[in-house]
Amino acid sequence: MAFWLFKSEPNTWSWQHQIDKGDAGEEWDGVRNYQARNFMREMAVGDRGFFYHSLKEKSVVGIVEVIAEAHPDSTTDDARWECVDIKAVETVPTPVTLEAIKADPRLSEMVLVKNSRLSVQPVTETEWKIIRELGGL
Repeated sequence: MAFWLFKSEPNTWSWQHQIDKGDAGEEWDGVRNYQARNFMREMAVGDRGFFYHSLKEKSVVGIVEVIAEAHPDSTTDDARWECVDIKAVETVPTPVTLEAIKADPRLSEMVLVKNSRLSVQPVTETEWKIIRELGGL
């Protein structure tokens, strides 16, 4: 199993929106960055990810699971763009802020710290465990 981080602006697609989709989940559509798209191409059903609210909140607020591997993004006719489907699994009891992540020296090499603008990014198993711990899971 691999681990990922999915960033979303809460006013566009919030954690509550993701929860409301239930087990059917939702496409992680609209990604127009080649590196982020390529990361989605690497994902497998069952992989887990952090759901991250960007903009003002800047925090990990939930855990998601990949439920469909990369396929054409339904929001465009451009064949270059693909997406995966994800479903909500669990709410993080204590949201883990970007500030807390940056303050933890164990997370200094995390992609989120080094390239905070990338909307879909890998997370190492060690980072996964640390952030879950910081979030009360």
